[in-house]
Amino acid sequence: MNLVVDIGNSLTKYAVFENRKLLHFETSESNLFLSKIKDVFESFPKVEHAIISTVGQLENKEKEILALFCKVHVLSHTSKVPFKNSYATPNTLGMDRIALATAAFYQYARKNALVIDMGTCITYDMINDSGEYIGGAISPGLHMRYKAMHAQTEKLPLLAPEDLLDFIGNSTESCMHSGVINGLINELDGTIDQYHARFQDLTVILTGGDSQFFVKRLKNSIFANSKFLVEGLNCLLEYNKS
Repeated sequence: MNLVVDIGNSLTKYAVFENRKLLHFETSESNLFLSKIKDVFESFPKVEHAIISTVGQLENKEKEILALFCKVHVLSHTSKVPFKNSYATPNTLGMDRIALATAAFYQYARKNALVIDMGTCITYDMINDSGEYIGGAISPGLHMRYKAMHAQTEKLPLLAPEDLLDFIGNSTESCMHSGVINGLINELDGTIDQYHARFQDLTVILTGGDSQFFVKRLKNSIFANSKFLVEGLNCLLEYNKS
């Protein structure tokens, strides 16, 4: 069995796999790391290997705690990847993007695949039908856009996402919702259209914490998979065992 630990900007994800079958998944705040690891190994004592991925700097204590229970691989730019990486600055490519590209490589082999991860930032990652990672884009995430308008102005309030009644706002709050949500919908659909124009038979995968908010709001056909990142990390763990 494998344990995947993904330490994000706000939450840590824990996933247990047997081969490629997901047996367990949960999230928690990062300060609960020790108690969550103990819980996982009490429930799944047959876990022998683990992989840790983090968007920031990994503290040694997290690796040391996990190493008490099993063999640990810390995902880094020296880890082996199954795809050809044509990113111009591979040492700056985020661990989350490497994992998403890996999931696309295995689950959509020999297909053009665009992965859109709607987290703190929105990332676009493209694997072509030759198994080559060629890059993508990064833009501000859903909540980051609301926070930016509030923090960078004197009078705009801090809002949470809401459904739009009309794309034309008739109050400050509805105008802000339209700017963020309608703007993001158009960004997503417009970006997907650009990729469709360049790549034939394109598969689009939408994942990340805010993906469900947009699944039914896009005109383009997509596959929604909220576990795509941890699935990619499990594949990377298997690929690096040897």
